[in-house]
Order: sequence, then structure tokens, then C-alpha cells
Amino acid sequence: MNPDTLNTVAQTTATAMAGGNLAFFLAWIGIFLMVALAGIGSAIGTVIGGSASVGAMKKRDDIFANCMILSALPGTQGLYGFGAFFILNGHINPEMNMLQACAILGAGLIMGLVGLISAIQQAKIVANGIESMGAGNDVFSKSLILGVFPELYAIVAFAACFLISGIIPGLA
Repeated sequence: MNPDTLNTVAQTTATAMAGGNLAFFLAWIGIFLMVALAGIGSAIGTVIGGSASVGAMKKRDDIFANCMILSALPGTQGLYGFGAFFILNGHINPEMNMLQACAILGAGLIMGLVGLISAIQQAKIVANGIESMGAGNDVFSKSLILGVFPELYAIVAFAACFLISGIIPGLA
């Protein structure tokens, strides 16, 4: 079987599986991945921070407010994924072309994966800070500053979604 025939068979099969509109289907997959992966990362991240907080507060119950702030930090990646949904979903329509759909799928993968990974990595930083505070060290502000570093990459991914959104109409 030659590559052109294989490509035609694959595209026909994928289009049929997508209900006849592969571009529309792929764009929605991008949106779903963006919101789901960033949200999953935030959920995991806040659990990591919250678990460290519970352990630290067994030793020092006076650090709850600082623990809560640090534990909440990984939750922002899910918000970025949700915000990017509002930026990109207005571009999805049944008449969109494959290039537009691929742009939305790509933006979804960017935001989803960066949100997932940065939230979990950020949680590791803040959990260490929380554990150190439980041991009596005054490291809240330093932990907060270090915890913001992974956040930068989630912000960059969100900005990339915004920039991709501006390009999508020109791909028609």
C-alpha cells in the first residue's frame, strides 16, 4: 500500500470516527485537554501542599495562614487552563478548517501539559517550604518566591494561547 493511499484511509477513518468533521473534533479535544490537564495538575499540586501543611501544623499550629497560601499556589494553573478555554472556544465552529483546529489542539496541549507539570513541580517546592516552617524555620517568603518560578511557565503557556488565538482567524 503506498503512503498516499494509507494517508487517505487514515484520514477517512478518523473523520468518520469524529462524526464527519475531524477539524471540529480535534479542536474540542484540544480544549478538553487544556482544561483537564491543567486542572489535574492543580488538584494534585494542592493536595501535595495541603498534605505537607497538615504534617507541619502537627508541630506548629500557628503557621496555618502561611501554609494555606503556599498550598493554594499550585491551584492557579487550573485557572489558567480555564481562562484559556474562554480565549479559544470562540474560534471553534463546524466550518473551521484543519489548520485552525490544529492551532487550537496545539494550544490545548501547550497549556494542558505545562499546567500539569508546573503545578506538580511547584507543589514540591512549596511542600518543602511548608515542612521547613513546621520545623521552626522562617522560610515563608523565600518559599513563596521560589514557588513562583514554575508559575512563570504556566503564565507563558497562557500567553501563548492568547497569541495563538489571535492567529487563528488568519488561518482561514
